[in-house]
Amino acid sequence: QVQLVESGGGLVQAGGSLRLSCAASGRTFSSYTMGWFRQAPGKEREFVASIVWIRANTYYADYADSVKGRFTGSRDNAKNTVYLQMNSLKPEDTAVYYCAATPSSCYGNGCLDLKLYDYWGQGTQVTVSS
Repeated sequence: QVQLVESGGGLVQAGGSLRLSCAASGRTFSSYTMGWFRQAPGKEREFVASIVWIRANTYYADYADSVKGRFTGSRDNAKNTVYLQMNSLKPEDTAVYYCAATPSSCYGNGCLDLKLYDYWGQGTQVTVSS
């Protein structure tokens, strides 16, 4: 069993930055695929980013088109933590952000599928004011 706890959300003005953290516990997750998703009020949960283990300490990160160039995912396996650095935030980025984990690998659009992920955090609210 893997437990995920997100933190770092808050209220920020448009153009500002936030860094979300997701701490994992329960087992070593260095080879897990980690994902970030978000859900705005009245909308479906959507993919934001994924960090896929390739080999050793090599990972591949992919992003939704809406956040490419603004968001960066990273991980610190020594701390069992993944991060989502969010820059140049826009009001449309307002949502509850969730991290997710799966022992399965994925590629391309396969990483966007919510059903791929076995473990989910409780979410952290990000609000961007205009």
